[in-house]
Amino acid sequence: MWEGEVGGQSLGNTERSRIPAAAGAFSTGGFPSAASCQAMSVAETTGSLLQLEENFSSCLARIDALILKPLLQTEPSEQKGKENFKLFVLLNDRFQALWNLTEENSRLLRQKCGSSEPSCIRDIYIIWKGDLFLSLYIQYFVTFANFVVVHGFEEATKSKSEAWKHHKTVLKQFLTDFTSESSLALALHTTLHKPIRDHIQHYLLLLSKLHQTLQEGSEKDVVATVMEEFGKLESFISQVLDEACFTKALWKSLGYKFTDMLCVPERRLLEDSRNLPIAGSNRSERILLFDDVLVLIQGNSFQSFDLKLVWVDENCEEKSAPGLYSLHITTPEETFVLSAKDPQMKAVWRWKLEQAVRQALNGKRDFPLWGRSGEGGGPPKRRFFSYAFRAEGRLRGATYEGEWHRGKPHGKGTLKWRDGRNHVGDFQEGLEHGCSLPPFRELAQLQTPGGIIANFSPQGKLSFANGFVLEGTFTTRAGQGLQTHGVLNTCNEQLEEQVTKIQLGLKEFPVEKRWQGIFDQFLEFLHSGCKEETEESFIGFHIQTSKELRKSQEYLFCQRGTEEISWKIEDILEELIQHQEQESLQNYLEKALKSSLHPLGKLLRALTVAFQATYSGIGANRHLLTMAQEEVKFYAKKIWEFYQGLLHLALEQKGQAPSEDGDPSVQKGSSLVLPLILPCFYPELFMLYMLYHEREDDLYCQGIVDLSLFPDIKLLEFLDVQKHLWPLKDLTLTTNQRRSLIKDKCFLSATECLQKLITTVDPREKLEILQKTYEELEATVSRVLEKEYKLPMDDLLPLLMYVVSRAKIQHLGAEIHLIRDLMDPTNQGGMFDFLLTALESCYEHIQRMRLHQRENGHISHSS
Repeated sequence: MWEGEVGGQSLGNTERSRIPAAAGAFSTGGFPSAASCQAMSVAETTGSLLQLEENFSSCLARIDALILKPLLQTEPSEQKGKENFKLFVLLNDRFQALWNLTEENSRLLRQKCGSSEPSCIRDIYIIWKGDLFLSLYIQYFVTFANFVVVHGFEEATKSKSEAWKHHKTVLKQFLTDFTSESSLALALHTTLHKPIRDHIQHYLLLLSKLHQTLQEGSEKDVVATVMEEFGKLESFISQVLDEACFTKALWKSLGYKFTDMLCVPERRLLEDSRNLPIAGSNRSERILLFDDVLVLIQGNSFQSFDLKLVWVDENCEEKSAPGLYSLHITTPEETFVLSAKDPQMKAVWRWKLEQAVRQALNGKRDFPLWGRSGEGGGPPKRRFFSYAFRAEGRLRGATYEGEWHRGKPHGKGTLKWRDGRNHVGDFQEGLEHGCSLPPFRELAQLQTPGGIIANFSPQGKLSFANGFVLEGTFTTRAGQGLQTHGVLNTCNEQLEEQVTKIQLGLKEFPVEKRWQGIFDQFLEFLHSGCKEETEESFIGFHIQTSKELRKSQEYLFCQRGTEEISWKIEDILEELIQHQEQESLQNYLEKALKSSLHPLGKLLRALTVAFQATYSGIGANRHLLTMAQEEVKFYAKKIWEFYQGLLHLALEQKGQAPSEDGDPSVQKGSSLVLPLILPCFYPELFMLYMLYHEREDDLYCQGIVDLSLFPDIKLLEFLDVQKHLWPLKDLTLTTNQRRSLIKDKCFLSATECLQKLITTVDPREKLEILQKTYEELEATVSRVLEKEYKLPMDDLLPLLMYVVSRAKIQHLGAEIHLIRDLMDPTNQGGMFDFLLTALESCYEHIQRMRLHQRENGHISHSS
């Protein structure tokens, strides 16, 4: 069946002659025939491609105005019509995406043709962005084929169609030569695919002419590769449309019962036993091979088999009966034979079956859909899948998830019955081999709220919800439940961390390999010389297309703002040279990273979106902390590298050489960038630190609550702060009076200073706050002693403990860990490191105090 057939009917000569007339009104035109094809230079290719794209864009504009808009303005009222309408809306979305791509290509080509710079291969969008073109064309024709399958064009043009009744006059502007409903459907079908197919052929012709011009080398090879991919696209479109017409004809021939249950827009018929005869041993009257299921029809009923669990016997020479050539089909619950009358028919069925199974297992179709015989390889015999058994037998009602071989559970897997019985372990030829678990109600008798067997043999591991792990030998006896002889591990946090890291694949996914797509785009932008016309393609910069201008006249009153002008790429490169000193550079980077128009700002926003998508929501897992914090530090390093790349390019364009030496602090660029970008990632990052220290911070907070009940003097006594350091004057007062005077005022300035720790996200600023707290403590003690006094560690720790207990900082463990991870490495071993270690000691001591209280009773808080 060729692509122009409608409803399984071949077109007559009269109708065939009308196809060019309907499509001709929307012809892209303006392109030489293959007979006149001559070699073409890059500059000539650019000019011809611009003309081609502008003609094609005009063609798409007419299709949009005369066909798509009228058909989209009236939604059908009946259910089937509503479903088809949703599919047509999706087809329109794919059409608009193609149109946008064409407009963007035209804009870039127009800029290039209007400039004085020599043309190069990178100026040809369909070459260096060929994958984007292929992707959008594939999406369009797959959706177009889905609409064909459900008789969408026939529904849209039939006399009862609401769209046809309301917009008949407009639609007939391009259907003047057609009268019958079938012809109208054909015209609509042709108009929405033929100009687009012709355009792809024009691309191929243009690339062929360019290929002849180029000398042997990398550029010629690149063009040859793109030509090969567009050639595959041509084959793919033909196959997609053929399959769609083949499938549509099937749904028309089957009864409503089968169609209602089997027909979905995405499903394709690959072979029909009425088209290529083959018979089934189970008396099936018709055999249908789809891209996802194998269907056997018998009378008014049918059986369907998921292709992911269909095996085709390798013994292709065996005959089931004299004069017949058989294929043995194995599924989890049934085995049957398909028999053909000659070896050629059998070979075709076997090849199509194996290719369909392989593609179903891969989860996607090939490109093109069918290669030549012998290509693509067969499906694997061993597979991993989940299946619920339904047929009579000992496994009825059970669900198996695990490895399969030739239709039977074989290898590692889990078998679950409805009564709660589980078998987790090895399977051989469909039979259990290993350790079975009793129903959950018996497991619940353990001290268990539940667990899993992690190994697959009588030697196993039972993980409890409280983190304990029981390892040993497990056995079951009737009426006695689960019995074991082994070791109960109550301290398995380190093991859990190791297992989790292996499960998450952290060791196999280093930070350098993450988000390469984002960094590669920016790198390509640098390598291209940071040309303004390439900025949108590489790092995103929206410019109105002529399509958008046609839809709105507002652009007539728009003027470019000063901010937009100041962030043009030429101005950016010029300004980079003027801000190389430490203070000036920091201010410039801060401004650039906050801008949505600066390349560095665009890069930061792309990384922020990726980070939020990874580590927020279900991604907020404490085991991902190391992964997240090293990722943020890597971002700072890469942004600094890209800044340097922009600077070097700016200097080269000025004929200047990059400076070899400079301010050493500037050379540590990532330390300069990190505080500037950290606010973008701080919410998700700090949440991971909070989750990581959840247990420790809980103990610390409970300890703070206990210490807050002490009056000041009692707390100073309890913490063993030496009395001569207490900020009290020698007043002749009673104990109660003295307490009331100093309540909540001891070391108040240091306490208020430490509380500012949570007001900044910059690790260096947090360390400076800690240093200021230390200085306030020393100043207070010096005033008490009436002389300058340097606090030794023995005096500092009790005083800092007092300040920490009064400051009541939540999530202090998370704060300390974040500072430690993200602080400048040059601060290690210095004063900042010393003070952070002292703060960490206070945090840990408060936790131990709480644990000690749990073991020995609460401390008395009486005054």
